[in-house]
Amino acid sequence: MFYIKQDLPINEEIRAKEVNLINENGEKLGTIDFHKALDMAYEKKLDLVLVAPNSVPPVCKIMDYGKYKFEQAKKEKEAKKKQKIQETKEIRITPNIEEHDFTFKAKNAKKFLEDGNKVKITVRFRGREVNNVKLGENVLNKFIEELKEVSTVEKPPKFEGKNLFIILAKKA
Repeated sequence: MFYIKQDLPINEEIRAKEVNLINENGEKLGTIDFHKALDMAYEKKLDLVLVAPNSVPPVCKIMDYGKYKFEQAKKEKEAKKKQKIQETKEIRITPNIEEHDFTFKAKNAKKFLEDGNKVKITVRFRGREVNNVKLGENVLNKFIEELKEVSTVEKPPKFEGKNLFIILAKKA
């Protein structure tokens, strides 16, 4: 179910003595007494909708409000359908990763990048491995080199706690 964020005041909800009226075809009818405008809308079996409450006098339009809300919800749903939510996928490795594991993880990272996601590659140091940060940097540089044709480095290697990580984004 989709909801319109801003509900416009309609018919008796409008609090004004005079309104600037626009008919259902979009033609301006000028400044008219509110009750007369409401009667005109009821005659056509439509609603009187306040579209610009801050102007003097307020602007009202004669329209089918239910149909208008439906169209708005439809447009909103269509806009949501078209937007791509970009995720950050994480790949965790150790500083002494084997060659087969490296190629497997690099292949997955490449797939994630081609799908339009960002990839965060984290080297996790356990125990005394923290003393050999260069090993982790070498592995990350190897990843950067392996994926350079499909990605750019968004964040260079950064140390955080016992982890060293980089973020790769798809090349434009």
